[in-house]
Amino acid sequence: MKRLCLFCSIACLSVGFAVPTRCWSQDHWQAIQKYFSTPEEFQNDWGSFRSTLEFEDGRRVKSAKEWQQRRREIRSQWTQDLGRWPPLFKTQKLQILETEKRDGFSLATVRFKWTPREWTKGYLTIPTGKGPFPAVITVYYEPETAIGKGKEHRDFALQLARRGFVTLSLGTTQATRNRTYALYHPSLQEAQVQPLSMLACAAANAWHALANHVAVDEKRIGIVGHSFGGKWAMFASCLFDEFACAVWSDPGIVFDTRPSVNYWEPWYLGYHPQPWRKRGLVTKENPAKGLYPKLLEQKRDLHELHVLMAPRPFLVSGGSEDPPARWRALNHSVQVNKLLGFEQRVGMTNRTEHSPNADSNEVVYHFFEHFLKSH
Repeated sequence: MKRLCLFCSIACLSVGFAVPTRCWSQDHWQAIQKYFSTPEEFQNDWGSFRSTLEFEDGRRVKSAKEWQQRRREIRSQWTQDLGRWPPLFKTQKLQILETEKRDGFSLATVRFKWTPREWTKGYLTIPTGKGPFPAVITVYYEPETAIGKGKEHRDFALQLARRGFVTLSLGTTQATRNRTYALYHPSLQEAQVQPLSMLACAAANAWHALANHVAVDEKRIGIVGHSFGGKWAMFASCLFDEFACAVWSDPGIVFDTRPSVNYWEPWYLGYHPQPWRKRGLVTKENPAKGLYPKLLEQKRDLHELHVLMAPRPFLVSGGSEDPPARWRALNHSVQVNKLLGFEQRVGMTNRTEHSPNADSNEVVYHFFEHFLKSH
């Protein structure tokens, strides 16, 4: 029997976020609950990250109301740094190009406009039965991997489709082939928005296109991505409040000097007109350019974006790039959630390898089952 949870409804409405308002399945929660508490060795360890509960003028945030002011301050600062998005396409619908039946769901090739100058193709799955259904957008280098036509354990869309979710699988196929990877507005040579933020903008347009589908419950749309897709999913969910929850698979959730935590590259946060710097680590001979070195100089980091999720839940599916020590950054999001009256909204699993595996993915699927599905 489906029941609305009155406490959850009131609490979520009080802070003004589109988070799920139904009671959640306890069996899925029991499978993941242990990952949503800071390990003892990292409790009350804030690392070298500046507190997000401190205004720019040095005042301390003391209430949920003051947090909303601080949140707007953080959002405004990052918008200024990243560049303002072009207007979103809020009324467009997915164009269905072709459809095939699978066991338990349909798979359609779809098309929609995700930047002012570009259309993209992706794959839409819809479960058999009566909706509206919860949905998850998957993002990666190209959309085929998430529907099972790529590397093992990256088939998030396929596995979620089998669990009764609508899914929309997206990727930057042409940009990946060109080795420019991201999206550039208004052009590759004159980008006015950092490419990683423009990917987030494209995901926001995807959210609207998906939310306008009759089979989708717009209040229950999440996003997931691995590696490059993890960065994309992180920026999309942090910068666009309509995503109900998110999973970031080993993107490198804060700035680091590890080769794969490469936010300095021009297709992420280090944009500059071509010819681009030689790909690889930042050195004296091969310095970073654009926004990235400015953020480091200002002692800014991505934990400032993480807290924009609160109180929406998120999971870091950590691997080689996001080890347990990342709790030092995540503790800042835990702290903001506590101020708002929420607990266990921030989770992290850890594996040795960068690649996802069956165990780490099982937690991902339980996460979406718990936070996007009702009893």
